[in-house]
Amino acid sequence: MRAPLARDFERFARELPRDFPHHVRETYRIDLRARYLGEAIPHPIGKGSGQLSLNQRQLEEDAAAGLAFAILKTVIAQDGLGAQSMAAWAIHETWMRVERRRSSDDREGWTVTWKGRGWDRSFEEYLALVRAGRDLARGGALLCVPSVKYHLPRLDEPFREQEYGYTTRALTEAWGSGESPLLLEKDFSPTLAGDALAADKAQILRWLREVPQYIRAAAPTSLPVRLALKLMNARFDDQFQLEMLNTAATGADALVVFNRLFDDKLGVAYGGWDLSERNLRVLGRLTPGASPGIPELCGTGNIGSGRMILEYARRGCSSVQVHTFFQLPLSEYAATTGSRTQRALHALVFHPDDGLIAGLLELEAQGRLERRGGELHFLDLVDAHRQR
Repeated sequence: MRAPLARDFERFARELPRDFPHHVRETYRIDLRARYLGEAIPHPIGKGSGQLSLNQRQLEEDAAAGLAFAILKTVIAQDGLGAQSMAAWAIHETWMRVERRRSSDDREGWTVTWKGRGWDRSFEEYLALVRAGRDLARGGALLCVPSVKYHLPRLDEPFREQEYGYTTRALTEAWGSGESPLLLEKDFSPTLAGDALAADKAQILRWLREVPQYIRAAAPTSLPVRLALKLMNARFDDQFQLEMLNTAATGADALVVFNRLFDDKLGVAYGGWDLSERNLRVLGRLTPGASPGIPELCGTGNIGSGRMILEYARRGCSSVQVHTFFQLPLSEYAATTGSRTQRALHALVFHPDDGLIAGLLELEAQGRLERRGGELHFLDLVDAHRQR
């Protein structure tokens, strides 16, 4: 299959077909279908919440590129009067820089650095974006998922239920009634890890236990919420990271693992090889037999190749969220035309050495993945891990 893969890589550098999963299935007999928050998606690659998903144009561009799903920019919850307990996170992004970052073991990777946090426009504008995402999702073009940062109290404080109630109800009303529940991601952001709020282990574990309860209680019975928690990398050891994961599993439908690391000296979050090294190391310690209640997992962190997608899949992740790789200088992509999303998908899927197809075929040659019904299935790799 190497020769046709090399031809496709060269051919699709000029134009990536939107329905490339169909081509992959027809040509290579590989079924790329994946899952996010219980929803079937055509392949495992989605976009993480951030400045690349804050307007309708970006969503439409991603739909045209064939992206599987997009998490909207994180909105800061508010009550009916517009008060936001987490208002410090509604900071405009004053600058953003894509830059190289060398890891602790001297590997050079990429990170995106910016000063800014969540949605800094009006809540009404965010609800309009949710409605635009709803229309794309219902039309089958792109699965769009709102992201929220809700009030997080100190250990001796109560939760501000008014914020949970008003924000969740407004989101469900914007989504409207339909055949599926509202998919929602609760963001425990990397900047939170650097905040004094997250310096207490008991406080973090309380959030992970109780936040899902308040979100679900606020949703109307006519439109329940299916909830993913995007977990931060806390400033503690790997064992506490596992404790966070197991605690969050009690109330979430899915877990996004894990957000970026936080640099205390620079005061910014960062990615690169140190991030994927820690994420994969922690996930490698999570075995289904020892943790039977773990829900669906979505991987994130330093995903710049199809092989890295498979590293997350082999640890139980049924989809991934990419962010930095969609922002590299154009010279870093082999594709010569199209949006950055198209160019990134071209590399992630079709690269003849490091792409998703090449990696799956290699696993087959090694006897670690077998065809079923004449096809390789991406999710078989994920499910094999979870059934161990």
